[in-house]
Amino acid sequence: MSMLFTFRRQSASEGDTSRSGHDGGQAKPAGRRFAPAALPLAMAVGIAATLGATQAQAAEYEMAVATLLPENLTNNSIYPALVHFKELVESRTDGEVEISIFAGGQMGSEVETGSQVQSGGRALQSTILTSGAMSSFYPQYQAVTAPFLFDDWRQAWAFFDGEWFAGFMHGAVEQADMRYLGTFDDGGGFVAFTNNERLIKTVEDLEGLNIRTEENPAHVATMQALGASATPLPWGELITALETGLADGQFNAPVINTTYGLDEVTDYTTLTGHVYNSASWVVSEAWFQELPEEYQRVVTNAAREAVTLSHGASAMLATASWQTSCELFSECYIMPTEERQRMAEVARPAWKTWIVDDFGLDAELVDDLLSQVDSLRQSLPEEAYARYGQ
Repeated sequence: MSMLFTFRRQSASEGDTSRSGHDGGQAKPAGRRFAPAALPLAMAVGIAATLGATQAQAAEYEMAVATLLPENLTNNSIYPALVHFKELVESRTDGEVEISIFAGGQMGSEVETGSQVQSGGRALQSTILTSGAMSSFYPQYQAVTAPFLFDDWRQAWAFFDGEWFAGFMHGAVEQADMRYLGTFDDGGGFVAFTNNERLIKTVEDLEGLNIRTEENPAHVATMQALGASATPLPWGELITALETGLADGQFNAPVINTTYGLDEVTDYTTLTGHVYNSASWVVSEAWFQELPEEYQRVVTNAAREAVTLSHGASAMLATASWQTSCELFSECYIMPTEERQRMAEVARPAWKTWIVDDFGLDAELVDDLLSQVDSLRQSLPEEAYARYGQ
């Protein structure tokens, strides 16, 4: 299979692409200036006039956007989307809104950049927050950590890009002074197990396995419900845990598993998609309200197109990475729909107990979210057949 993307193999100590940036953009040196005094008077006057015109044409509004992902147009789906967003906004506002992209974690961690955006957007107006960081500013976001929430990308995209979720995320304006612009797929969204013991084909195959999870109680509750033991560890300890037997396996997006050499410390991989990783794009509400309405419309519309672009790139990266997984691991397996449903029936009640009783989310909100996804699960295939199959 001809690969559309190439990945630089990195050590696990370098971190998740969803958690830390790589090949971060470097500031470009300023252009060399010439002293008008050293030139003939007429030329000096011309240069002064040009400089004055340039200053007069300076952008009225500046929007700095931060992401942990690297300044690379081929190894991730978010940076190219931000570049497209920049082009759209600057061209459609005739340069009155200037977009600067700070990739590779240049502006700090996700929580640090979120705090800057929340504080009014004086230095940083926008950032990308993965689910854990987003939940620290808007706790209701934990609802989207439900196991086996989506069956495929179409469901996920229709949900995250839909009216119900936009209304749900409006709560971030009230609670965190952040306006939601869209949802990116973090690492391709769906995750795959890797482990050293056996190929996971059924829920029974998880029985007795010790699975490393992120330090996320929702993931711990899900693993325990499925019959596995959960060992919460930071990313930097993952490889050692797998090498020493502290953990038998782990789960991450296929692009993470292949890029960071998880095939070198585990033998088997199964694409279950039991977790869908997402990343929220937010902007300072205070800064957004300073924009004239015509520019607010430009920003929101350009963001929708940028997110759509990112969806396609993310799916392509994930597909290529899964094919690579099947070449690198000893065995690979895609969990059938029927078995995923069995696993969901086991895991979902335990997760719901945790998120309502322990985390404290309103049960009605959780049920409403799950109902919205179930509605899409039913309607999208019917709509596709009605349009293209009849």
